[in-house]
Amino acid sequence: MKSSTLNLAGIGIWCTAVVAGVVACGGGGGDPGGQGTLRVALTDAPACGFDHVYVTVDKVRVHQSASAGDGEAGWTDLAVTPPRRVDLLALTNGILEELGSVPLAAGHYSQVRLVLADNVTGAATPANAVQPTGGSLVALNTPSGQQSGLKLQAHFEVGSGQLADLVLDFDACKSIVRAGGSGQYNLKPVMSVVPRAASSIQGVVTTTLSLSSTTVAAQQAGATLRSTTPDASGNFSLPFLAPGTYTLVITSEGRATGVVTSVPAGTGTTAVSTAATAITLPTSSMAEVTGTVSASTLSGGSTVTAPVTDATVRAMQAVAGETVEVRSQPADAVLGSYNLRLPTAAPVRAAYAASAPLAFTADSAAAGKYTMQSQAPNRAVLSKPADISSGTGTQVNFGY
Repeated sequence: MKSSTLNLAGIGIWCTAVVAGVVACGGGGGDPGGQGTLRVALTDAPACGFDHVYVTVDKVRVHQSASAGDGEAGWTDLAVTPPRRVDLLALTNGILEELGSVPLAAGHYSQVRLVLADNVTGAATPANAVQPTGGSLVALNTPSGQQSGLKLQAHFEVGSGQLADLVLDFDACKSIVRAGGSGQYNLKPVMSVVPRAASSIQGVVTTTLSLSSTTVAAQQAGATLRSTTPDASGNFSLPFLAPGTYTLVITSEGRATGVVTSVPAGTGTTAVSTAATAITLPTSSMAEVTGTVSASTLSGGSTVTAPVTDATVRAMQAVAGETVEVRSQPADAVLGSYNLRLPTAAPVRAAYAASAPLAFTADSAAAGKYTMQSQAPNRAVLSKPADISSGTGTQVNFGY
């Protein structure tokens, strides 16, 4: 069976000792002549607008060199036999799909690759596929060969007689890209590598929200580090967080954005709300910010404009002096277009306190006012304002 390789070389990972003598990551030494064990699991953030996102995992590969090529010696493979078809949308709220474990020589490792089985033409069930909400199953176009555009560092240490325990966090929402009007979707993998640590932030949102459209994200400095959707009872969990302080951003269709600041994560669980104090958000009308991302070049004395198809567009909002990401979307893989549906009402903000329920207040000055950002590999970040406070949508185009 053919396979597609996703290169995960370029995001640093942190790690903590979960049980003495069990985990060694990020700096331990261990006996370089000994042997440890690598264990790997798969999890997912929520996917926007899909009922199912299937990928079929063939193997996980690791190498001590961040620059090692496919055919070089020194690779260790964790084979998934037979290849396993996984619905990523079943892996939210910290649910893991165990991929297995493999003996691994003690030492420092700098490259991880996830290998997916290729779709077979004519197969009744595609190995990799998506099902848009209300639609039919569509084979997912996956990249083939080494993915030079996705280079995420995955530095971890394996000590002699110890376990390196890693989780591959697959962000399906940012990884599935519409391909124009073809009805097809491309996989543009957005993944991170995190240790299986015990820290988490948990809470409950009211079931009066549209739970299928609700997202809870743990952010720092406007960057989403982990996100999830609540279950049918409104419970949510954001596990595997590095120790630190986070801002929670809660979004839902037909509701104002909720922001909870100063939420700590350590070695245990931080609960921001319970069933008795479930988070609710004010109702809000929604409006769309649409546009395209393009780049112009000179060719033969003429200006040629083409869509930028590897861009991501983010809707940022300043809430009581802190900038958060409300939504983001990869640009269309053919047209370079985007369409973000955003609340027009004022966002609400509360500061976390361990001894008191959350008390939200509205930031009226921020109602319907966003900063749109375009990010693309090897290009500058572009920012433009978008004002939908009147309740009507607007268009924001980006040009490089």
